[in-house]
Amino acid sequence: EFIQSLYYNKLEYARFSSSVGKFVGFTEYGVKNAEYWNKDASLLSNMRAQKETYCQHNIQIKYDNALTKS
Repeated sequence: EFIQSLYYNKLEYARFSSSVGKFVGFTEYGVKNAEYWNKDASLLSNMRAQKETYCQHNIQIKYDNALTKS
């Protein structure tokens, strides 16, 4: 799962989660931004693609390392 959290003054105001597939806001400011970002199809497809870029690339590497050390 790919998660990108956005913080201001140590308070999480919005998050993108690949399992949800969209931005979710946690504060009034975050909800407004999440609504705006979720309307942008190119931004959402970019964020969804980051799961494959960051996570799926490293799955086999982490899996192999865990097996050789156990």
